[in-house]
Amino acid sequence: MLPFRQIVITPNALSQLPPSEVLRALKRHLNGDWRDCCSEDRQANHQALESGGRLFSVYHSEDQKKFWIITEADYTLTTVLMPDDY
Repeated sequence: MLPFRQIVITPNALSQLPPSEVLRALKRHLNGDWRDCCSEDRQANHQALESGGRLFSVYHSEDQKKFWIITEADYTLTTVLMPDDY
């Protein structure tokens, strides 16, 4: 599991996503399960783990709302957000 310090969620994501689905996605993200990402993003995440860099994951809620989880390169902040929050 990745080290992390602070997890935040944007107000938009908080209003649209069930907490249980956010927690499930966070567990996947922090355990390196990025299967909803395209192959280029998965590869970039693997490289980031080896050499440092930001981690980016894509997930879908049960009602098919796409959301992202981003962990900063220094692992101090992980953010749950909707694509239109970026």
